[in-house]
Formats: sequence, structure tokens, C-alpha cells
Amino acid sequence: MHRLIIAALRAGIAAAVLLGLFGQIVVIPTTASDEVERFPPYEPFAVPYATVAILGVACVQVVLGAVWMLLDMVERDAVFTRRAFRWVDTVIGATAVATLLALGVACHLAVAEIPAPDDGMQMLGALGAAVACTGVGAAFALLVVVMRGLLSKATALRSELAEVV
Repeated sequence: MHRLIIAALRAGIAAAVLLGLFGQIVVIPTTASDEVERFPPYEPFAVPYATVAILGVACVQVVLGAVWMLLDMVERDAVFTRRAFRWVDTVIGATAVATLLALGVACHLAVAEIPAPDDGMQMLGALGAAVACTGVGAAFALLVVVMRGLLSKATALRSELAEVV
């Protein structure tokens, strides 16, 4: 992979991590506070849901960190080694945790009696978003598991070829 592409990817990862930090420190707490001010019955749900949102963003940041390390391995032509599996497994684990968080939110929204202003469409929208996040997270985790299998086969083939040569 060309160094310029790797540098651009790293810049994007750094920007995404910084944006996530801004979201965790400013956006999520402020939004939770604003929603409680606008509709006081949300107060018991503000801290738990804000915590889950912050943890979800942290999972994305962990994935981005693992991708950064994999890019470093690509740059050093060391991606087809056993060490790469640690970072791929980190991506799978963080994705699984984020997916379970979204599933928990979806289940809670589906069964809990959460008061809603007006006609309750906000709760339906939140439930839809949580279900969508669960589906996307599960699909992404499965995709990375398949790609891990491909990495495993490629690593084995490269090791076999190195023995022959």
C-alpha cells in the first residue's frame, strides 16, 4: 500500500478519534442535559443512556486504534503474521461489545415504560435506531470474522511459501 494512502488513512483515523472524544466530552452530556430540560420525565434515563452512548463511541475508538496498528503492520509488510490476529480480534471484540450495548438499548426501549412527549414517535425512532445499530454491528462483526479467516489462510500460505523458497 502506498505511503500516501496510509498517511491519509491515519489522518482520517486521528480526526475520527478526536471527533469521538469531543462527542464523549461535550456532545453526549450536553444533549442528555438538554433533553432533560426540555422534557423532565427523561431524567432517570439520561445518565444510563449517556453512559451507553459514551461507551459505544469508546468501542468505535478502540476499533480505530486497532486499524491504526494494522496499518502500521501493512506499512512494515508484517500483516501476514500471527501478531495481526491480536488486532483483528480486538476489532471483533470491540464490535461485539458495541453491538451488545445497542441490543441492550433496543431491548430496554422495547419493554420499558419511557414517557414520551407528543405522540411517542421519538421512542419509535430511538428504537429503530437501536435495532439498526444492532443489525449493522452484528453484520460488521461477522464480516470481520470472515476476513479474519481469509487472513488466517493467507498467513498460512505465506508461511508455506516462505518454507519452499
